[in-house]
Amino acid sequence: MKALLLNGSPRQGNTCAALEALTKGLEHIQGMEIEEVKAAEVSVGPCIACECCGSSSHCTFDDDTNQIVDAVAAADIIVFATPVYWWGVTAQLKTIIDKFYCQSQTLHDLKKKIGVIVIGEAEQGDAQYEIIPKQFDCICNYLGWEIAFSKTYTAAAPDDLSKSADAMNELESLWKLF
Repeated sequence: MKALLLNGSPRQGNTCAALEALTKGLEHIQGMEIEEVKAAEVSVGPCIACECCGSSSHCTFDDDTNQIVDAVAAADIIVFATPVYWWGVTAQLKTIIDKFYCQSQTLHDLKKKIGVIVIGEAEQGDAQYEIIPKQFDCICNYLGWEIAFSKTYTAAAPDDLSKSADAMNELESLWKLF
């Protein structure tokens, strides 16, 4: 079984802490292979709708797109983790998601279990905690993927989440939902 963690954060902080806790939990699954892609550390250019991928099912640009999308296709579990930037996912993560287009036919109807972790400064109940999970609902509905969990957390300072024993325990136990 393979898990792919897509880390949308461009810095070390709450999103990294969340994924570290989740990874600790995922390690309970015997034979689990875990790969993390840090969106800020890969080279993925924006989709320009050139449609060149239509004939090959791969992006024709020489960047990390194909390697990442192939990892998405190979994973059984995909976790999208992002801080909130201007009521949405980070640009780095959105660029990766947009490049799913090059293999949308391949990705469609593959059995995937999805986790979504959203961390923002606003208090729970803010619209940002509705907008981002709704976007992942739409993506998963289109691709035929199942959302195992969608969790939102409030954390402002880079170490706020790691200071919350309740949040860290919850994140570590999310593996049980897969």
